[in-house]
Amino acid sequence: MSVSPAAPPGSLPINRLGEPLLRRLSGVLDRAAPGRGWRDLAQRAGSHGRVKLSSLELEQCSLKVLEPEGSPSWSLLRLLGERGCTVLELMEFLQALEHTEALQYLSPPGIKIVVQPDPKSVLSGQTVKLCCWATGHPFLHYQWFKEEKEVPHGNSPELIFNPVSVNDSGFYICRVNSDSSFVFSRWAQLDVCDLQGVSYDFQEQSADRPSAIDKVALLIGNMSYWNHPQLKAPMVDVYELTNLLRQLDFKVVSLLDLTESEMRNAVDEFLLLLDKGVYGLLYYAGHGYENYGNSFMVPIDAPNPYRSANCLCVQNILKLMQEKETGLNVFLLDMCRKRNEYDDTILILDALKVTANIVFGYATCQGAEAFEIQHSGLANGIFMKFLKERMLEDKKITVLLDEVAEDMGKCHLTKGKQALEIRSSLSEKRALTDPIQQTGSSAESLARNLQWAKAHELPESMYLDFKCGVQIQLGFAAEFSNVLIIYTRIVKKPPEILVCKAYVTDFPLDLDIDPKEANKGTPEETGSYLVSKDLPKHCLYTRLSSLQKLKEHLIFTVCLHYEYPGIDDSLDERKEVNVGKPLIAKLGIHHGFEENCCMSNRPFHTQASTPVAAEYYLSPNHCQPNSYPGVHHPNSAHSDHFRQPEACHCNVTLNVLTSRQEVWTCSSHIRKNNIPVETTDDTVDLGFSFSSSLRLSKKQ
Repeated sequence: MSVSPAAPPGSLPINRLGEPLLRRLSGVLDRAAPGRGWRDLAQRAGSHGRVKLSSLELEQCSLKVLEPEGSPSWSLLRLLGERGCTVLELMEFLQALEHTEALQYLSPPGIKIVVQPDPKSVLSGQTVKLCCWATGHPFLHYQWFKEEKEVPHGNSPELIFNPVSVNDSGFYICRVNSDSSFVFSRWAQLDVCDLQGVSYDFQEQSADRPSAIDKVALLIGNMSYWNHPQLKAPMVDVYELTNLLRQLDFKVVSLLDLTESEMRNAVDEFLLLLDKGVYGLLYYAGHGYENYGNSFMVPIDAPNPYRSANCLCVQNILKLMQEKETGLNVFLLDMCRKRNEYDDTILILDALKVTANIVFGYATCQGAEAFEIQHSGLANGIFMKFLKERMLEDKKITVLLDEVAEDMGKCHLTKGKQALEIRSSLSEKRALTDPIQQTGSSAESLARNLQWAKAHELPESMYLDFKCGVQIQLGFAAEFSNVLIIYTRIVKKPPEILVCKAYVTDFPLDLDIDPKEANKGTPEETGSYLVSKDLPKHCLYTRLSSLQKLKEHLIFTVCLHYEYPGIDDSLDERKEVNVGKPLIAKLGIHHGFEENCCMSNRPFHTQASTPVAAEYYLSPNHCQPNSYPGVHHPNSAHSDHFRQPEACHCNVTLNVLTSRQEVWTCSSHIRKNNIPVETTDDTVDLGFSFSSSLRLSKKQ
């Protein structure tokens, strides 16, 4: 039956939906897991007086299973339609049941939500923003609801509380409408804690307080170096800083283990997010060095020894950020700043603009090293250990970093070895907590949001039905912008099947997945330590890292292995799944960079270094990795107590300062939060403590 385009979609009665759609919807409800079936739908509908069903009517629905091709859900939907239940009400019932599969049948293909609202846990007095961005129709209308009530003036993609109060706590959902269709977002819980008893000293909002047009951050953590000692801390540091920045309303892109071309292209994508008045923050953790006043970040594929041609110059990135007329440029560099004696290149850089908006926070002083702390198998950098404790304080960024420097100075483990250095041209009282200026959605703002959303789009959870009657749920979560977690579980199994197992396989060769680390019973076994408590239980987990290397769609196979009693041979079924390009893969940063961007006065030059002979690594004056006497290897024994620094030809090396080539072990101290979806925004301390088992190691 055709419906006038002008008719409000939510007012359409259920019984006016087409029969094919009702049949498909009934089938989904008939085979739904407990808690999401037709009886649960009836109970939810019963809370509304005019659609309440009697016990006799529910019994009649139940008896439909005795009829050929009978469907209790079909009968229930007809009864609800006769009582005047609308499509909107039905969608609200299904949303409350979290029945995403059924909702997909009612959600028109023309609208797709690309950024779902994230749960947030914040302090009162802060500025908080819930975001819901959709694509698919040139004219979309947004309406926010707090539980069942419309939010006044909540008719934009961003629902902003400035400042937020305890009364704003609750569950929020956004409905996206076009002229003829609509779709709901996920529910997002906003938990607001009272400021009373909290030690943070927030400044009062004033009319002359600086504000940002937007806030964006690029976080890069390099650990798995090909030719240099591997690190541990960057993964934990990037993860925790991501959670903190998101609480400050930053759009964060977090990436692990990038090659030279991937780092350069990631910076290119980051620059697209910048605009006049935007706050830009770049954090890097990994190997690095400093020559002639220029800082260089070392990609994971850098040769040994490396030179400036193989690395990214931070000062060149700053110049490009300034060209965007950003309101604040913050660089947090958690790397060593030793001189690289194998790089005599003196870069001739274009002069930087004279601006009062630049802040450098170096994890260590010029000519010194930066260290990381290893505890319970996981690592924190010294810089991040102290920075995270003050990151949410509402203070001028330079004041905040000064206090972090004071905290670091009290750490007896690194006293005299590592001290925070701050360089700043900041003349205004700008802070990372500054509010985002609320203006109309400009073309630049929309483009920036869509660009960021592309890098954080996850595949939707799906259910796969196999011929034998088994149903498998396939779910997805993100640990970083380039790390995807796939979890599988069997949600329906016919009683006649004795043994039933499901696993994923046949991943693209670009991702280089080790089958031995896939389909594990716990996330920790796959190498995913940070979001393990946020994932559904009783699943098999597979961790896909380096999504930036994915050139085509992510296509893999779901295999089902099952057995019947009395039959010796086992049976197998396979289904191919295509989930497109998830997360950062959509941006295609694996592509090579152009030669015309590689001049010496740009950050993208590609002159290659000649590899050195193997014996060159043993040079006593060599300051590159692999030249450390007494370097700690995974199988070597180490003392459980601290020892004094031992002399090294090129660096201060402790056996408390061991190399970072040890195997990861599981820690039970890690909690939330996930980056784009499916988890909350609670930030967590790693349970850090200075103990006799704690070790330090350095970023070369």
